Amino acid sequence: MFLHIDIDSFFASAERSVDSSLKGIPMAVGSRSNLEIFNKKRTHIKLMNDNSGAFVTPVFYSDKKKTFDSYFVDKINGKEKIRGIITTASYEARAFGVKTAMPIAQALHLCPKMVVVPSNYPLYHKLSHQIHSFMRAHIPQVEQYSIDEFFANVSGWIKEEEVYSFAKKLQAEIFEHFDIPVSIGISKAKWIAKLATESAKPYGVYEVKDIDSYIENIPIKAFPGIGKGFQRRLGEHYISTLGELKRQKVLLYSWKKPGIQLYHRVTGTDDEGISSQGDRKSIGISRTFDAIYDRNEVKRRMVIMARHIVYMVMAIEVNPTSYYLKIGYEYGIKAKKTMTVDRVFSEKLFKSILAKMYDDIVETNKGAVKLTLNVSNFSSQHKKTFSLLEFDKDIHENKLSRKIQNLRERFGLDIIKTGNEL
Repeated sequence: MFLHIDIDSFFASAERSVDSSLKGIPMAVGSRSNLEIFNKKRTHIKLMNDNSGAFVTPVFYSDKKKTFDSYFVDKINGKEKIRGIITTASYEARAFGVKTAMPIAQALHLCPKMVVVPSNYPLYHKLSHQIHSFMRAHIPQVEQYSIDEFFANVSGWIKEEEVYSFAKKLQAEIFEHFDIPVSIGISKAKWIAKLATESAKPYGVYEVKDIDSYIENIPIKAFPGIGKGFQRRLGEHYISTLGELKRQKVLLYSWKKPGIQLYHRVTGTDDEGISSQGDRKSIGISRTFDAIYDRNEVKRRMVIMARHIVYMVMAIEVNPTSYYLKIGYEYGIKAKKTMTVDRVFSEKLFKSILAKMYDDIVETNKGAVKLTLNVSNFSSQHKKTFSLLEFDKDIHENKLSRKIQNLRERFGLDIIKTGNEL
C-alpha cells in the first residue's frame, strides 16, 4: 500500500504558516528572475541545497529583504511596471482564475484584492526538509519526489484496512506540527496513489480500491508522466482516457520500454517501490531579462551564470561531460547548442568552451531575452575515458577550481570573479 503526500499550494501554505494574516484570503507567491547576480558589485548570493536529490532544484538567493514594490515593480521612464509570474496561488485566488505561471499583472487584474508575496525559497526548503524528516520518523519507507511531494510505502507495516485512518492521522499530525495542509492519495500501486491525490485535493484523503474503475474516464493528460509528446502519440490512435489506454496493451508494448512502463503504471501493475534519494542527473540555471542587443553584455551574463554552475558542480563533486547553452531572443527566436567534452571539469575549461559555443550560435541585431545553461552526463555515473592529451593540464585546472571553491564557500560566491565577468 502506497501513500502519496502532496502539500497543498505549498509556497502559499508555507507563507501562511509564518504569517496568519494571509490565511483565508486570496493570496499568491510570486517570483521573477533574480538579476542581482549580474551586478558588478558584490551581491552576497547564497546557495540553498539542503534537499539535494534528483527532483529538488537548488536555489540561489539573497538575504536582502524583499517587498512587493522593491521586488516586482520596475520604474521605467517614470512609469511603474509590474514584473514576475505567479509561482503558487491559494485556492481562494484560484477561484478568480489565477493560475501558476500567469503574469502577476494579469493575476491582479483578475483578482485586484489578492495579496502577492515575494518568494522565500530558504523557508520552503527548510519546511520541506523538516516535513520529510517528520515522515521518516513515522514511516519506515519514504521517498522525496519533489520539494512538495512524497511517497510512502506502508505495506506490511499498517494493515490494509487501517491505511485510510493512518493517512488521516498523518495528515492531522503534519498540520498540527507545521500548520501545513497536505492531501494524500492511497493505492496498491505507486503512480495510482499519486493520481489519487488529485481526487483528494484540497486537504483530503482519497483511497483507490478498484484501479480499473477509477481510471476508466480519467483524461490521459492527468496521469503523471504523460507529457505532450505521449499525448500526441496516443491521440493519433484516438486514445483520450486511461481506460482506453488500458485496453491497448499491444500498442503500448510496440513502443518498447517507454510504452511498456507507461502501460504498467497506468494499470497499477508496475511493481515499482520506494526509491532512495536519487542522484542529480543535471545542473542548470536560467535567467530572463529585458531585451539586450549588446552581444558582449549577453556574453558577460552567460559567464556569470557559468560561475554559478561551477559552484554547484564543485559542491556536489561531479564531473559533467555534456554542456548545453540556449539563447532566447525576442519574438520566440531560439538558438541552442550542446557539446560533449570528455575532459576533467574546471572553471577555466567550462567558461572557454561556453565562449566558443556562444560565438557559434549568437544572433546579431536581435534582442536576447533569456539565457539557459545546463551540464549533465556526470562521469561518476557514466564511466568515460578522458582526453589524455589534455589530462595533466585539466587536472591542474581542476585543483585550482577546487581551491577557488573553498574560498567561495568561506567568503561568498562572488569573492573571486574572472575578468570577463566585469
